[in-house]
Amino acid sequence: MLQTRLCNILGIEYPIFQGGMAWVATGELAGAVSNSGGLGIIGAGNAPADVVKNEIRKVKQLTNKPFGVNVMLLSPFVDDVIQTIVDERVPVITTGAGNPGKYVSVLQSIGCKIIPVVPSVSLAKRMTRLGVDALIAEGTEAGGHIGELSTLVLVPQIVDAVEIPVIAAGGIFDGRGLVASLALGAEGVQIGTRFICTNECTAHDNYKQALIKAGDRDAVVTGRSTGHPVRNLRNKMTRIMDDLEKKGAALEEIEEVGRGALRAAVVEGKVDEGSVMAGQTAGMIKEIQSVKEVIDDIVNGAKQVRTSLSTNRHLLNV
Repeated sequence: MLQTRLCNILGIEYPIFQGGMAWVATGELAGAVSNSGGLGIIGAGNAPADVVKNEIRKVKQLTNKPFGVNVMLLSPFVDDVIQTIVDERVPVITTGAGNPGKYVSVLQSIGCKIIPVVPSVSLAKRMTRLGVDALIAEGTEAGGHIGELSTLVLVPQIVDAVEIPVIAAGGIFDGRGLVASLALGAEGVQIGTRFICTNECTAHDNYKQALIKAGDRDAVVTGRSTGHPVRNLRNKMTRIMDDLEKKGAALEEIEEVGRGALRAAVVEGKVDEGSVMAGQTAGMIKEIQSVKEVIDDIVNGAKQVRTSLSTNRHLLNV
């Protein structure tokens, strides 16, 4: 019922990606998502190649199903990370913060599927010319580094502009979001924030509790003046950044506040001083669940929505 072209291309049961969040998306989380029918993704972030290799090996011990690695192309270790992905024959790579063009041929030589994250139609068109396999259209509702367009308007514009599968990301939480994304023309979804609050996620419990306590307006954006806006939960760190931006502080001074802040929150549990990256769906999280419970809830919720729409077609005048 929820099979799309994306499922056939990647060999996955459900068209559900887990976001490749730096420091959060470890081998434990990625393996659990793949085992539950989605596509688990390791977040390479700025980690050295040997660290990424260890996470890949973890996933391979946990599952024999497809998984991926998210690569930040601005990482100082990107060349070595790509080589590790090739050596380990990782089946899927998602990319952000740059152009993966120089790596396409070597990745394709091992059958790796290449799926860049894009925040605009122009970038989506540019990526398709490289011969990538699919695109992740990420709206501004997402956590971490964001673009300007909302998912609701970004996804259909990219779907209309390209012929390859599009995965919707940003502000998607449950089966309602999955069905809505399919209605916009997407062939899958990527979900990040909800997967943080799972048993298999190794993020500090303080981080998870901060998401559970979050309200609907607590995921705020900082760093717009730097040209690299980031969505975090409101805390002491975001207030300091806001004050610096209002004062017109230098880019270096603003960036210094955020240096090492994500690790501080995720690993050390410093959720007031650290960067608690989270999307606007944080206000919807009420509990910590297993990965399987999350995916089952999304899939069953989507089926219920589609059944309800079919039963009440008169409400849609169709």
